[in-house]
Amino acid sequence: MGTATVTISAAQVKELRQKTGAPMMDCKQALEEAKGDLEQAIVHLRKKGVATAAKKATRVTSEGSVASYIHAGGKIGVLVEINCESDFVARTDDFKDLVHDIAMHIAASDPKFIRREDVTPEAYEREKEIYREQALATGKPANVVEKIVEGKMGKFYEEVCLYDQPFIKEQTITVSQLIASKVGKLGENVSVRRFARFKVGDVGETVAIGKPPQEPKSE
Repeated sequence: MGTATVTISAAQVKELRQKTGAPMMDCKQALEEAKGDLEQAIVHLRKKGVATAAKKATRVTSEGSVASYIHAGGKIGVLVEINCESDFVARTDDFKDLVHDIAMHIAASDPKFIRREDVTPEAYEREKEIYREQALATGKPANVVEKIVEGKMGKFYEEVCLYDQPFIKEQTITVSQLIASKVGKLGENVSVRRFARFKVGDVGETVAIGKPPQEPKSE
């Protein structure tokens, strides 16, 4: 039996483009592969964005923008530096919107680190030991304890690492997936370099600086 061809309308393409910001031809292709299912097309575009981001992850980002965000009432302030590969991309509305959204997310979610690899060994071991002691206190066998600890460390990363946190404006995706979708659209590597978060009345401030990406090894 032959496979029925699904006709994709211009209105469907426009709707998907408005929801994702992806290029028009990518939207049309995603809808065709999803047989007109909008939600499946969105999933397809996100996967494509993540794959594109992975390919570009080691490319040098020496341009970008520093932005500030002051939460309503002036009680919380954030400074964030986000890098891209060219000044042209840094001046686009898409990049500026991303910088603003991430600054706003940091103000709301108070991450302590940028990525998992930025978590200090001291913080990692401290949390792991706490979770292990809690699990041991339940009397469960060692192999079960380790699985519990592993699961709780995943939750720990989600709470303290910017890239692992659910994006404040769309909880179904992480900040990492948000950035990946922009990489797919902008065609350049994009990365959060550093940020500082200040809150009135708090002693000290949160300052996070990301490790530079590893350069690919030459053969």
